Amino acid sequence: MTGWAWTALALYVVWLGAAFGIRTLIQRLRTGDTGFRRPSGAQGSAARWAGVLFVAALLGAVAAPAATLAGFPVLVEDAPVLYGTGAAITVLGIVGTLVAQGAMGTSWRVGVDREERTALVTSGPFSYVRNPIFTAMGITGIGLALMVPGILALAALAALAVAVELQVRIVEEPYLRAVHGTAYLAYGSTTGRFVTRVGQLRTAARNPDTT
Repeated sequence: MTGWAWTALALYVVWLGAAFGIRTLIQRLRTGDTGFRRPSGAQGSAARWAGVLFVAALLGAVAAPAATLAGFPVLVEDAPVLYGTGAAITVLGIVGTLVAQGAMGTSWRVGVDREERTALVTSGPFSYVRNPIFTAMGITGIGLALMVPGILALAALAALAVAVELQVRIVEEPYLRAVHGTAYLAYGSTTGRFVTRVGQLRTAARNPDTT
């Protein structure tokens, strides 16, 4: 089990370094801007909770394999097939994250500045789902949880799921509707939120809402 925990930790470090470190450097070189935006919303708001839970998920993803290395038990013992499947899923998630980030080009951001207007990206993986980066992050989280299936890994995955839902529904979708109007609604009516054809936007209602 120790070997799988080290592998999970190594894959997580690779993902974190590539998805945030290298991607930030690329963004800086291309635009002179890191792409990071401060969390919006008042203290205690859903938007702020999204940020808090994202941090909790990131820390939990480190704590889970570290706890296993420290001798804490996992929920499923002696399951190399499960752990190996988790590793494959993690690699898939890492690749998916980087591909989706690359598809955003200079529009890539972490967080939202409501005064800023960026291009609406609808090509590549964005032609299938509206939030492929978050989808890939979820896949990565699932893979890591399968590699070290302990309480901390499951808690980190749960924190990530809630954070993503809050960020997308409370922060990003209202912003994109306000900035891109009917173009975003038309795009959203044919693409799912995280999974193809699931969570498409309704365009017929006076105040369009998500499914």
